[in-house]
Amino acid sequence: MKYINRELSWLEFNQRVLSQAQRDDLPLLDRLKFIAITASNLDEFFQVRVGGLTALANSGSRRKDLTGLTPRQQLRAIRNRVNTMLEDTYSLFNDTLIPKLAKKRLHLVSDYNTLTALQRQELSKRFTSSILPLLTPLGYIADEPTPTLPSLRLIVALTLQRETSAEHEERTVFIPIPENLERFTHLIEQKEEYVICIEDIIEHNAQSMFADETITHISHFRITRNSDIVLHDDISLDIAGEMQEILIDRNFSNTVRLEIPTTMPRSIEQTIRTITAAQPEHIYRIPGRINLADYMPIAFLPNYDKLREPQWQPQPSPALPPEKSVFEAITAKDILLYHPYESFEPVIRFIEEAAADPHTIAIKQVLYRTAKDSRIIDALIKAAHNGKQVTVLVELKARFDEARNLQRADELQRAGIQIVYGVRHLKTHAKILLIVRNENGKLKRYMHLGTGNYNESTAKLYTDASYLTDNPNIANDASAFFNAITGRSKLPQLKKLIPAPTQMKRTLLDKIASEAKRAGNGETAHIIAKVNSLQDKDIIDALYDASKAGVKIQLNVRGICCLRPQVPKLSENIEVVSIIDRYLEHARIFYFHQGGTPSLFIASADWMTRNLEKRVELMIPILEPSAKKRLLEILCAAFEDNTNAYIIQPDGTSTIKTPPKKSRFRMQYELQQAAEKATMANAKIQASTFEPHRPKS
Repeated sequence: MKYINRELSWLEFNQRVLSQAQRDDLPLLDRLKFIAITASNLDEFFQVRVGGLTALANSGSRRKDLTGLTPRQQLRAIRNRVNTMLEDTYSLFNDTLIPKLAKKRLHLVSDYNTLTALQRQELSKRFTSSILPLLTPLGYIADEPTPTLPSLRLIVALTLQRETSAEHEERTVFIPIPENLERFTHLIEQKEEYVICIEDIIEHNAQSMFADETITHISHFRITRNSDIVLHDDISLDIAGEMQEILIDRNFSNTVRLEIPTTMPRSIEQTIRTITAAQPEHIYRIPGRINLADYMPIAFLPNYDKLREPQWQPQPSPALPPEKSVFEAITAKDILLYHPYESFEPVIRFIEEAAADPHTIAIKQVLYRTAKDSRIIDALIKAAHNGKQVTVLVELKARFDEARNLQRADELQRAGIQIVYGVRHLKTHAKILLIVRNENGKLKRYMHLGTGNYNESTAKLYTDASYLTDNPNIANDASAFFNAITGRSKLPQLKKLIPAPTQMKRTLLDKIASEAKRAGNGETAHIIAKVNSLQDKDIIDALYDASKAGVKIQLNVRGICCLRPQVPKLSENIEVVSIIDRYLEHARIFYFHQGGTPSLFIASADWMTRNLEKRVELMIPILEPSAKKRLLEILCAAFEDNTNAYIIQPDGTSTIKTPPKKSRFRMQYELQQAAEKATMANAKIQASTFEPHRPKS
């Protein structure tokens, strides 16, 4: 078999995340953070990937994937792999993290009965004052209409019994826990902190809600529903309206996972299965807390800094000092930023400066995902209020950000901004900002092009590249790109920027084939690529051919990798590593040796069919020599990493590199150190340079 199953490859990535939590050399709260990330990742995986496969299986489809598996066969393989992962997760959480955190005076309470009488009394008061008023019990009686139970919310289930003169009356009640209630309540006594789950508080105080009935059984559970619901934008006349309907439909779609505690009474389980239409293969019995993703805030509790690695601070870029105009800095030289080692602040400042700048005439931007309280949105609104011509493409099909993007689009439209809701049939995933200024009677264009979203929050957590340029050829392409996506016209052949779905895949295949041809002629040939996912069959086959021709291929793939590396006579020249560390590796960077005159690109697209054929993406050639050199160093650093790098094996599993005793190399740490050294060096130059104040001309 030439390929690895996409879903199983993703689960191996999530196992790598969990492996970080299993490391004894990491502080306890960092380990808890990785458990929370693993659980959050699984939630999305079940909603989308398992949801889609379940729909295919239910339709009777026997369509096979690259590895020859039908949807139902994939679902069985997924279930087996997930169950193994859950065993690892709960063994670590229950048997290691909870006891060790308790020794550090942070108690993640797993047994309510271990609390003192005074603590339980205090929790009862909080239940009555802060929780009970927000609860809405939903009664259920067999043969009557069933209540609608929400997806991804903890739900308390209880059986009630009432004694009458004639008989025992029994019914079931469900209490969905509202989203606006915090999962955890904190009690602090004598420097000991106790973290109590809301489901425990409800279960131990629920009897007060049913004065004339007795609770005979009580437990809780969580449903995951299929969220792989497609927007039919080819026939929709109101794309925003249809998206609102899809968001509602997700709450009522088919069950794809039912999580129940191993201690749940069978009578309640059977009732829940009936209501949710859950089949045996949908049920996951959890030996501990359901939804460990909720523990992420616990990992960042104040006063526990000793239980976390020291914070790394994003550094200011020497190329963009705060006292200097961003436009002036870009005019001097194209600028590469690598976040979050270098701050995302200059990108925000670029937009904010344009919004207030009297010379700025127009701003055009694509928004895929934005922060909750976005300065970028505020700057665009300010620009419109200041009379700039502002056009924004807001992608409504950005999965799980649809509601926020609908709200953002409404805000921007009310400010007088021209809004486009994406492109028909395609998601627009390109990261591009174009600013047009009037400089001495001539129009000049400035661009930001990147690999990550315009999101100040994720820019502190994801590694991404930004490229700031005023290159006239790129500017012409950027204008043509915006004209095509806003004017619903055909995208012309661009000269510098390489878009998907029209040019990118063919360009990549040509570049790979070019390296293969050079290797066949006895020349040095080398490909290095950094992507989040590698799944496209054509790209994989081209890499196999290049490997067989003798091309040295180094791939840094964070997540899905359907290519099998190190297989004799197929991919023995292909090395694949995956870096799992403090930051989420998100940048896409491609290097082709090209006979000693390297081509280097950054891109918004992964090497997946959906990115290359079904999305509007951009690949950007890096032209500035020092930027090219720096990106190559970043690419190579991943293969030097012997601390947080995992080697992908031919069967899709992975093993972590073990460092020599005296020569540890951790890519993310080294990049942070390099950014800090550059800041210090620049500060020394500034301190020893006299710059006179000059009168305005």
